[in-house]
Amino acid sequence: MIAYQSLEDVAAAMRQCRSCGLCTDQTRVVPGEGNARAKVMFIGEAPGFHEDQLGRPFVGAAGEFLEEMLASVNLERKDVFITNMVHARPPGNRDPLPEELDACWPYLAAQIQLLQPKVIVTLGRHSKSKFLPDVGPISIVHGQAFDRPNPATDAPHQWYVALFHPAAGLHKEELKEQIRQDFQVIYKVLAVTQASL
Repeated sequence: MIAYQSLEDVAAAMRQCRSCGLCTDQTRVVPGEGNARAKVMFIGEAPGFHEDQLGRPFVGAAGEFLEEMLASVNLERKDVFITNMVHARPPGNRDPLPEELDACWPYLAAQIQLLQPKVIVTLGRHSKSKFLPDVGPISIVHGQAFDRPNPATDAPHQWYVALFHPAAGLHKEELKEQIRQDFQVIYKVLAVTQASL
């Protein structure tokens, strides 16, 4: 894996990437954004229409809901780092293909290595499946925290919180309150990690 010196170096490499077919249809690469010293990293699935237009993650309705949830645990966008499993919009907002996830993984792994977050929050099933493949489906493990090895850094301990994707709450009203409740787990895990600093 290439040893990048900064998050901007990773973003620059993403903008030049031609490793999969997503690069042919994108308007802009969406490398992720946030605090380079963030203790919490959010990893979604893929950019949507608005993200593709602006080159920023979570800027549509799902992003507004995410910001509302951040505020509920005394965080703002400027406090965290937000990215996705893939960094260009799949056509028609379809699910990322395995080869697309594989092509983007070295960049995501580099971001994790540079950030060294205390908590990785997986948003949705693709993100959960990468980092927590053995814990069951998101429909069962949402709102739970796990201490597992980190495949990007080889660290033996990494806290993960598995959450539904914010967009799920926009499509299913009954999930919206569940997501609000689940988000509180981040606050509890941060309290634990602070105690262990």
